[in-house]
Amino acid sequence: MGQSHRELLKGSLDLLLLALLESGPLYGYQIVKELRARTEEVLQIKEGSLYPALHRLEAAGLLESYWEPREDGASRRYYRLSATGRAALPTRRAEWQRFTAAVAGVVGHG
Repeated sequence: MGQSHRELLKGSLDLLLLALLESGPLYGYQIVKELRARTEEVLQIKEGSLYPALHRLEAAGLLESYWEPREDGASRRYYRLSATGRAALPTRRAEWQRFTAAVAGVVGHG
């Protein structure tokens, strides 16, 4: 992923995480894989960015986390949208759509 993709990802990471978790709980590595798959490998996130963002969203009340035991006896932390996060997602999605339309209005007139 080029430098420009990294900077764009940083500014939209919260919305991406909320949207990824809209369909159900995921643990960290699943989030990484799902983002890569849905963006055809264009967007990739490293743990150093993922977990601080998840914790920030949880502290803001938009996500909840819980531990689930694995078959090998270890536990894995899952993240899911809270009721507040589910309610906030449509507004954040609409803001993003207005923003991208505005950018396209400028960039598309080259």
